[in-house]
Amino acid sequence: MQLSSLLPRPTLLAAAAALLLPGCAGYHVGSDKPGRMENVKSIAVPTFRNLTLEPRSSVLVTNNVVRQFQLDGTYQIKDTQNADAVLRGTIRDFTRRQLRSARNNNLRTRELELLMTVDFVVEEAVTGNLLSKGTVTGSTSVFLDPNFQLSERQAIDDASRKMSEELVSRLAEGWTGSAFPETVTKSSASRQNPPAGSSILPAALR
Repeated sequence: MQLSSLLPRPTLLAAAAALLLPGCAGYHVGSDKPGRMENVKSIAVPTFRNLTLEPRSSVLVTNNVVRQFQLDGTYQIKDTQNADAVLRGTIRDFTRRQLRSARNNNLRTRELELLMTVDFVVEEAVTGNLLSKGTVTGSTSVFLDPNFQLSERQAIDDASRKMSEELVSRLAEGWTGSAFPETVTKSSASRQNPPAGSSILPAALR
């Protein structure tokens, strides 16, 4: 007589699970940190520098980066005196591009794309040795309402969160933008950055 005919179905399931557990008990997800960040367990994030004319962007961007590190969990956030490494960021540029104009007025923007560019370096807290550096971006689109400043602020916050995701992903998982073909990167940059001296905004928004 087969064992399955003697044991109730829940008992069979429990027995099967017990057989599988020993083989899985030692399994752990491996770390995908970049090689030079392998020994970094904690990181400090001082307030980012702001080279743009957007007020209060430094605190907004820094808070989003810290929040993303906390969500990711790869590194603990500590102060500069107690962290293994220090992340220093610089908000370099905000680029705006008209995506859609008003139906009866081409000079009036209805939908706007905003691209944020941030440079970063990661240094060992004690020695100052360079562990990582690069540039990350975050972009978003927003429909402009009569309160232009509110729409702009929401766009900056959204672009900042997307930039933070890319930055933390690069430091936690070793992801880098160089994984994409260089021609694609150059093509994208040429679309986002207008020639020097020209404005991407219509006259109504300059």
